[in-house]
Amino acid sequence: MMIKSHLTPVLRLRTLPSTSPVVNLRALQPRHYATHHQTSSSKSEPEVKRRSVTPFNDTGSVPWSSLSILEKGARASQQTFNFGLVILGLTLTSGVLYVLYTEVFSPSSRTAYFNRAVDRIKADPRLIGLLGDGKKIEAFGEETGNKWRRARPIASSEVTDRNGVQHMYINFNLKGPKGTGTAFVHLFKPVGGKQWEYRYFYVDVKGQQRIYLENAEAASALAAKERSKTDGIKFLGIRW
Repeated sequence: MMIKSHLTPVLRLRTLPSTSPVVNLRALQPRHYATHHQTSSSKSEPEVKRRSVTPFNDTGSVPWSSLSILEKGARASQQTFNFGLVILGLTLTSGVLYVLYTEVFSPSSRTAYFNRAVDRIKADPRLIGLLGDGKKIEAFGEETGNKWRRARPIASSEVTDRNGVQHMYINFNLKGPKGTGTAFVHLFKPVGGKQWEYRYFYVDVKGQQRIYLENAEAASALAAKERSKTDGIKFLGIRW
């Protein structure tokens, strides 16, 4: 006996790959971004508080219009003080320059007359014979036992007598290869005069006669004597 089976064929569908692009639906959805909108009701940033201006910390960075009354007074005080320092510095500088000129650089200063006196001593034949070579003659101030004080100041002074005549006195020591000596200079400036004149200028060398380089009194006496010789004798208004 034969049995027939009826078998139903099963069809299997195979999904073929699609060639169309895959669309991401989530990417098409609109995105919403959070934004910050500042409203008029939001608080403003706090202002930085500056340091108070005083005469000791004012740098001038704060405008004048931003200063308080007290701070304006502090700045004015600081500027006044700085201006005073400038004036004081100029005054001191002018004083130093004046002293340097009158004492050193002026042709009528003590230093100038000292240098002239030394030059004349080194060139005088009488003193060269007593002290030695003029190029080796040294002039210096008062003697001292301190070996470190080689640059000793020259003794000098200026005085005005009761008649208004100014006097300048200069004295210093001399040392040469043959001996030593002391120089004395006396100058005077008459009332209303502008130039110093020699009253005397001499050098003392121990054991030797005083050597005069200037002697106004002796010159005046000699000039008077010469005038008396040339003038002759005057008697009864007639010169004989």
